[in-house]
Amino acid sequence: MADVAYFVTGTDTEIGKTLIASALTHALGQTGLRTAAMKPIAAGAEDRGGQLHNDDVAQLAAADSAQLPRDWTTPYLFREPAAPHVAAAMEGATIERQRLLDCWQRVAAAAQAVVVEGVGGFRVPLSDDYDTADFARDLGLPVVLTVGLRLGCISHALLTAEAILARGLPLAGWVANVLDPNMPHLQANIDALQARLSAPLLGTVPRLVQPNAAEAASHLDFSRLPGWPGAGVK
Repeated sequence: MADVAYFVTGTDTEIGKTLIASALTHALGQTGLRTAAMKPIAAGAEDRGGQLHNDDVAQLAAADSAQLPRDWTTPYLFREPAAPHVAAAMEGATIERQRLLDCWQRVAAAAQAVVVEGVGGFRVPLSDDYDTADFARDLGLPVVLTVGLRLGCISHALLTAEAILARGLPLAGWVANVLDPNMPHLQANIDALQARLSAPLLGTVPRLVQPNAAEAASHLDFSRLPGWPGAGVK
């Protein structure tokens, strides 16, 4: 099994969760570990040359070194950019818990480090009786929370952190991701979250002109995460 693994979630959709997950994947790879990134469910794919393409899946794949089969890292890829259970229903599919866990087991056995990115926010329905919070709890991994800095982010972040902790999962750290560089009181929002979240702030990613994993990672200190390779070694 993988030596180290993390689950990346966010306060909402479209808040830079994939950018942070790819930065984390890149940083793990820089430690010398064979690293894999999973986005087990992705919605919003288009046909390119007979293959389904999703930008988030491609961004994660570009950051990892293991390059495992996409059927393992993204077992559910849907065309419709909608909530997963809606997108699945439109294609006559059902998202199955066991298939997700089987793919996790394959990836974790083939890589030394794994980053698993959720879909949307922390509690997104996957089926009638299973959601992304249930999936995170099944994996039991330390959680990295991506906070998209915009109006309302304080409440969203605190509620998400509360939901993570309520499921017995460790909130390992959080990232402040700047969505609007002109956001009023940006630093005051970060300060308010630092005072209220139990996990360390791993850094603030500014609005990047051309977002990429390496540049985002340069603004973050992932060594503060529990189990980070080499952390504390002199």
